[in-house]
Amino acid sequence: MCGIVGAASSRNIVDVLIGGIQKLEYRGYDSTGIAYIADGGHLRRLRSTGRVAHLEQLARTRKISAFTGLAHTRWATHGVPSEANAHPHFAERGGLSIGIVHNGIVENHEALRARMKAKGYRFSSETDTEVMVHHVHSLVAGGLSLFKAVQKASRAWEGAYAVGFVSSREPQVVVGARKGSPLLVGRGKNENFLASDASALIARTRDMVYLEEGDVVEVRPDGVSICDASGRAARRPVTRSTLSAKAADIGRYRHYMQKEIFEQPGAIANTLEMVMSARSLQPNLFGVAAEKIFNKINNILILACGTSYHAGMVARYWLESIAGIPAAVEIASEYRYRDPVAVKNTLVVTISQSGETADTLAALKYAQLLGLKDTLTICNVPESALIRQSKLRFLTRAGPEIGVASTKAFTTQLAALFVLTLVLAKMRKRLNAKQERELLAALRHLPRAMESVLTLEPQVAAWAKHFKNKQHALFLGRGVHFPIAMEGALKLKEISYIHAEAYAAGELKHGPLALVDAGMPVITVAPNDQLLEKLKSNMQEVRARGGELYVFADRDAKIASADRLRTIALMDHAGPLSPILHVIPLQLLAYHVALLRGTDVDKPRNLAKSVTVE
Repeated sequence: MCGIVGAASSRNIVDVLIGGIQKLEYRGYDSTGIAYIADGGHLRRLRSTGRVAHLEQLARTRKISAFTGLAHTRWATHGVPSEANAHPHFAERGGLSIGIVHNGIVENHEALRARMKAKGYRFSSETDTEVMVHHVHSLVAGGLSLFKAVQKASRAWEGAYAVGFVSSREPQVVVGARKGSPLLVGRGKNENFLASDASALIARTRDMVYLEEGDVVEVRPDGVSICDASGRAARRPVTRSTLSAKAADIGRYRHYMQKEIFEQPGAIANTLEMVMSARSLQPNLFGVAAEKIFNKINNILILACGTSYHAGMVARYWLESIAGIPAAVEIASEYRYRDPVAVKNTLVVTISQSGETADTLAALKYAQLLGLKDTLTICNVPESALIRQSKLRFLTRAGPEIGVASTKAFTTQLAALFVLTLVLAKMRKRLNAKQERELLAALRHLPRAMESVLTLEPQVAAWAKHFKNKQHALFLGRGVHFPIAMEGALKLKEISYIHAEAYAAGELKHGPLALVDAGMPVITVAPNDQLLEKLKSNMQEVRARGGELYVFADRDAKIASADRLRTIALMDHAGPLSPILHVIPLQLLAYHVALLRGTDVDKPRNLAKSVTVE
């Protein structure tokens, strides 16, 4: 959620630090700051509750120059957004100053706070982070190097963290540590870096070292030293990042979200590249061990959060109807706090854009502790924690997704899940050669079909004005399109701040119909499938109560506009791939409503892109 950038160099690194956290703004934040070793070895900082641009202006005005430092964007957990609670936090005593930046949550901070107060340390913030810097300060003051102090202190920290430290006593050193939150090292020439995300460093280096759970690292201009959770020296491989700096440019679009909506056909084509040229589907798309694992599984358990959870809900319909395999979908943040029954021969599928979602990662580890060892992650980031934790993997190749409200990550997840469904169906002999050819042809046509739906943007934008002053909206869908209605409601509430709910349309008469009146727009997903006639009856229930219907229909559904009924026709029914097409106009509707309401589309209030805390 928060962003960390650190540097130890033989040149001025202030621009590196600020430029790095600018690349991480998409993750969401409410304050920002920089700590740096000034001339004479003095530790200094700047903090702001404004945007990174404001911090940059402060740095330029004060003409800051430094060879060692840390920068941070904070998303508030402990303590309100304020300059006092903004990172970096300092511990200053006895001529020794130490600074910290931190992503995550320290669960035993109250006990640690009491220990540090007993040692005479005074606290100036409400954060859990401040206890960590006082803890490390006490150990350095006792004679340990910063590297050794962080090793020792980190054994006492409970929870999830990625941290960076600097010390006035060691002006050319940055020390980092990770547990449950991502942290990596960037290798350069006469300089080395620390960051929570490779995109922060890609303009400076492509050589990345991904730290493992429990690692502590010392970063110097001339080298890097790493120890593992047991304190032993460790070597971690250098990975050459393939991330493109240009991929994060906004180009001709007004917002990243709009850009990413229109990137979906290309993202789908990239994700399905190996499928596009194949004559048949093979399990090794998911890893070398996939065939052996897929042959023995009898059940699927999907763990995910937010938009990824909706992708999992769509997949449940596909897996059961096409592959004939029982599937359960769990909200990851709930799964590990109940007593689920671990069923033998279950494939655990985790879904995440970042691969660092704390709740999903914890749920996966919990499932593994319960004995569910066969695991598959569908993810957009190849070096992520979820990928490393799973036996099997499928990379969605959506490219960087900057907007907090997920769009292309969702549709590429759906594409990956559909491929998984077809592979399992084929292995279970529920897919004959003719059906396989037809469905592969449909997948190959999918990017073009998505481009056709995107041409409807002007019609969707025209609808948006009817929502500008609304405070509530209701979304309806049936069958496999019910999760699509849920995703549409989520998008609208995320970026326009309109309260929106989604219901399976058959549930309308069991409660939600009480909400329907002329002031409650009802958005309906209406594909020409076996449930269309049922859905039309539900729509009549809305019209009979004076409700206003906004219907996204298949062209061959033949739903004409009428009194209190507006219709946008997509194309003829796309069969099982219909959910991927029907979500696009819902994304566009949310985007254009948010435009008219003047909200921060790419960085909506209170939200973060990568949720790396519980």
